[in-house]
Amino acid sequence: MTLATLVLADVNLNASTVLWWLVVGLVAGFLASRVMRGGGYGLVGDIIVGLIGAFIGGWLADLLGLGGTSSNSLIVSIIIAFIGACILIAILHAVSRGGTSRSRGWRRR
Repeated sequence: MTLATLVLADVNLNASTVLWWLVVGLVAGFLASRVMRGGGYGLVGDIIVGLIGAFIGGWLADLLGLGGTSSNSLIVSIIIAFIGACILIAILHAVSRGGTSRSRGWRRR
């Protein structure tokens, strides 16, 4: 079996599931971009940040043993995705700031 088959084995991809993911990703990405001093990433960017944040938050929740508690609740899903999206944005800010500060030192005057 391929990795995609193993990962997607328990996922039932229908229209309502995809819509659920998009709503959670949009809300979590939008909130995280506002809280983390960002100007937002646009509609698609906020959805992507929220979805990646949902994976990060879900992974952390599983590590802490919180994965099974009310995982079907929309509010719990948004909170976990929001925490993961904040972590992702913090990492993005740290990486982008590190790259700009290094390039300033090599600039000619």
